[in-house]
Amino acid sequence: MTALEQLKLIVNEQYVTEDDEEYSVELKNGLSDDQIDQLANLLPSGQIPSEIRELLKFASGFEFVGMDEITFDEPGQFGFENIFPHSIQLAGDGFGNFWILDVDDKGNWGNVFYVCHDPAVIVKHSEHLAEFIGHIHEFGKMGDESNLDIIHEETVMEIWNDDEGGFMDIKTARNSYDGMLANFANELPNNFVIADLRNKPNKTGFAWGKFGPGIENAVRHKDVLLWGFPTKNKKGFFSKLFGN
Repeated sequence: MTALEQLKLIVNEQYVTEDDEEYSVELKNGLSDDQIDQLANLLPSGQIPSEIRELLKFASGFEFVGMDEITFDEPGQFGFENIFPHSIQLAGDGFGNFWILDVDDKGNWGNVFYVCHDPAVIVKHSEHLAEFIGHIHEFGKMGDESNLDIIHEETVMEIWNDDEGGFMDIKTARNSYDGMLANFANELPNNFVIADLRNKPNKTGFAWGKFGPGIENAVRHKDVLLWGFPTKNKKGFFSKLFGN
């Protein structure tokens, strides 16, 4: 199912707030071909996938109770460029946390991530935009039992409290039989650790804040979901963690 098909499915749905007030999706206006072309110029390859182009013609986003406005046309607004070099900021939760869509160097629109600052965790939220829209629908129907609410309230704390924080040490990565992982690790300094979300399911992630707020030296693999983070600001923590 495409993102447009998923959005059309929920347009006529009725939802109920915790105060028993009914609401429905309110669409934002679609974009013209010229506006979509201008948006494409801000993204890698200067192209927008055809199914996303059709979505943008239909609507540039929508409003949904319990979330900030959901937008499909906000590239380069999020920051964290060394972690997500190209992204679409989809929505915020009103508390400084955001859902962003990762765009690769070829211009493909990929996974949706939830980026939380307290705790400072990044979680793979949805496989693609269509699933993210479906997760919003689920949130409207199921509330605290939905994928969105569980990630927002529980998963981030589980990742933060995990001893390894979603990382592997550089030596393990360099000795891996996974050639892509080993090659990436060999390009990084000895004080780095690795986050690997390739082919990982939703609700997996890593605690980027284990290194403090300064993440300007983090490195993203140019093609896949691999990251390297320096540990020098938390030497004691990672020495204990990995025995280095």
